[in-house]
Amino acid sequence: MIGCTKLLCGTATVSDVIKYGNQENLPPQLLQFSDSYRPLVVWNVTNRCNLRCQHCYINAEDQQYKNELSTEEARVFIKDLASMKVPVLLFSGGEPLIRKDIFELGKMAADLGLRPVISSNGTLIDDELAKKIKDAGFQYVGISIDGAPATHDQFRNRKGAFEAALNGLKACMNNGIKTGIRFTVNRLNQADLPEVFDIIERESVPRFCMYHLVYAGRGEQMAKLDTDRQEKRAILDMVSRKTIELHRKGVEVEILTTDNHADGIYLYNYIKENEPERADEIIKLLEMHGGCSAGTKFANVDPQGNVHPCQFWQDYTVGNIKEKPFSQIWTSDDELMVKLREKEKHVKGKCGKCSYKSLCSGCRIRARAVYGDLWAEDPACYLSEDEIV
Repeated sequence: MIGCTKLLCGTATVSDVIKYGNQENLPPQLLQFSDSYRPLVVWNVTNRCNLRCQHCYINAEDQQYKNELSTEEARVFIKDLASMKVPVLLFSGGEPLIRKDIFELGKMAADLGLRPVISSNGTLIDDELAKKIKDAGFQYVGISIDGAPATHDQFRNRKGAFEAALNGLKACMNNGIKTGIRFTVNRLNQADLPEVFDIIERESVPRFCMYHLVYAGRGEQMAKLDTDRQEKRAILDMVSRKTIELHRKGVEVEILTTDNHADGIYLYNYIKENEPERADEIIKLLEMHGGCSAGTKFANVDPQGNVHPCQFWQDYTVGNIKEKPFSQIWTSDDELMVKLREKEKHVKGKCGKCSYKSLCSGCRIRARAVYGDLWAEDPACYLSEDEIV
């Protein structure tokens, strides 16, 4: 993740990070700068979902799926993650709140010292459910909003989905749960960004994360709807302006982007031009972040227990936690995993010649989807040749 508020507004510094000494003890707001390779784990707790979203990366639907982790298998998995001291366990889906034992497992994770969080479509959350989320010890709920009401409902394939998601967001916030909006930008909803920012300010939402489109699952069919290079630049300019504007107005919200690490270089170039005295600090923070974290500081476990380098990499399995503990799978000498730990040595094309490849490395899934080559340049990089030297 690229912390726009932290980088543009100076709300995080190198000294903020290093004062913790042991980076395993970094607070949640600084985890993006951790040098620990104990990964943030996204666990798709179920493939089942009450919606059928256009850009779902695991093709979730409202039906029963076989061979998902049992409660006991999940408990063994969570204990292993706790012994490994992973910083975050994100309960995702499908729709994670459909899983009947989610509160039991969330409480177990919290009791063992993990930081359990939820990624939800928000439509099932009312005041009663929000209280259960709070009581279980979940520390954050990210709720997907895809734009203005009509746009959101179209993406979610359900009329009224926007209103239900917004009500879920409010229910969480009213119960004292830190809550944020997740927004996947594309050509169909980029014009809705100003309205989403209005919602953030009006509802005092403390966190907003803009996801770039990754061509996986049903999202792979949307590759043609990805924003082009000029649109990406305009979007980042708009997000940057709103980040600075909200900060100056005293609105307490953290703005982030994810799934396109070129954003970090773009913001660095902005700082270099407008606040050159801060440029070295920004580079150091980006070095601490380290670019794409698939297979290094980020992991995915699917509903059947298969371990993947990231949630968009469902077709490559490193191992299965029913057969071997996650901690052993993650530190194995799997050929792809070894290469992912040194991505900058293998990237080609524009990524290969980029001066900032160790700070970014592009998205390997997008490269493969477009060029058929895992290590080709990221087709979604919008930086000019002058900006990468």
